[in-house]
Amino acid sequence: MRADVRDKLASLPEDERVLLRPLVDTSPRFYMVAAVLAAVVVWGFVAYYLQVRYGLGRTGLNRPEYWGIYIICFVFFIGISHAGTLISAILRVSQAEWRRSITRSAELITVLVIGFGAIQPIIDLGRPDRLLNVVFHAQLRSPLLWDVISIGLYFTSCTIYLYVPLLPDLAIIRDSGIKAPRLYRFLAAGYQDTVVQRARLERVIAILSVAVIPIAISVHTIIGWIFAMTLRPMWHSTIFGPYFVIGAIHSGIAAILVAMVVLRRVYGLEHYFRAVHFDYLGKMLLILSCLWFYFTFAEHLTVLYGAEPAEMRTFWAKISGRYAVPFWTMVGGCFLVPFVLMARRATRTPAGVFIAGIAVVIGMWLERYNIVVPTSVNPIWEMEAIGRYLPSWIEISIMAGALAGFTLLYMVATKFVPIVSIWEIKEARAVVEEVAERVRRYSSGFTTPKLTDSA
Repeated sequence: MRADVRDKLASLPEDERVLLRPLVDTSPRFYMVAAVLAAVVVWGFVAYYLQVRYGLGRTGLNRPEYWGIYIICFVFFIGISHAGTLISAILRVSQAEWRRSITRSAELITVLVIGFGAIQPIIDLGRPDRLLNVVFHAQLRSPLLWDVISIGLYFTSCTIYLYVPLLPDLAIIRDSGIKAPRLYRFLAAGYQDTVVQRARLERVIAILSVAVIPIAISVHTIIGWIFAMTLRPMWHSTIFGPYFVIGAIHSGIAAILVAMVVLRRVYGLEHYFRAVHFDYLGKMLLILSCLWFYFTFAEHLTVLYGAEPAEMRTFWAKISGRYAVPFWTMVGGCFLVPFVLMARRATRTPAGVFIAGIAVVIGMWLERYNIVVPTSVNPIWEMEAIGRYLPSWIEISIMAGALAGFTLLYMVATKFVPIVSIWEIKEARAVVEEVAERVRRYSSGFTTPKLTDSA
């Protein structure tokens, strides 16, 4: 860190100094991790180049399994994107004061992960040059077109929802002069944090918080409809819309918790990601794990009771057949581990929620695998051959590249914007000080009467 930047940083108030330090102080470990992630991303690009050049024959995709890891990752990434939108928006609408430290990190996850989710269907195309056919030859009756529209609207609204609350912090960075003055002068868009501008800002944030909730719910509902409106075993179900939304929120909260624990450790944010945040989010993860189990149980009980031959082949393939290991691992990761850990306050700690969050993230990826693969390889007609699906190194490399790319971009983002909203923290401290002052004045108005002999 340069001496002039160190002096400017030292002159700032404590909250600004602590939360802006990661923007200008980068350790060698950061560059080492970034280099490893960048290498994985490059390897993913190489794998995709080979796929485009030699065709989908290089992958494990074949009849009857045309939706493999790419569509699994598509649903998985879009699900995680519900982290920032729903959690942040719902907490803002409900005016939960404890939200202030976690909204920024959650909203960053949303915007970055949507992009990686949206490119998965493009990667799945054998001819990506035909992508625009969904626009040129649009069919409004197709859930695929509904999905394109909803994801486009979702990405736009989430980007605005991230940028607008960033304005006061961008203005703080601009005025401090600690980093790239021209860049932050442009990004701050002339924001001066006057009383009028702050009132307008909070009004816009309130409107966006309400508007973004139904958009987020509609996105994963439509993704569920892509499956449910197909006459395939264990897909054609009315439960898929809400089931996918619950799963998305479940994986989103888990992703937030994992990110919070890592950021807390790496950047020393113990005073901002506190025990109360892990306690409340842990309770939310507990509730979501129970809801997820309810929907999963209801789905499989209905199939078992109906006993249709095509669906029963898929059912037993997951329960005790070829896909039993990923199925029961999914149940353990999505329900058993978070339920056991989050049911006790003693384990709703950074270590406990980190383990539960990792388990849920893995379990939710396996949930998408158990939805896509067993159904695809077990056709509805018995005379059709039962297929097999084994992902190739091409698919695994591209998936690893996408995961590494998201992590790398998230790391880089923490070097350009404060990962904790500075202005919201300062606003919370002002509210606390005002309440404390009112209590002090109220208490000082009462005095204990002195005892006299006549009394």
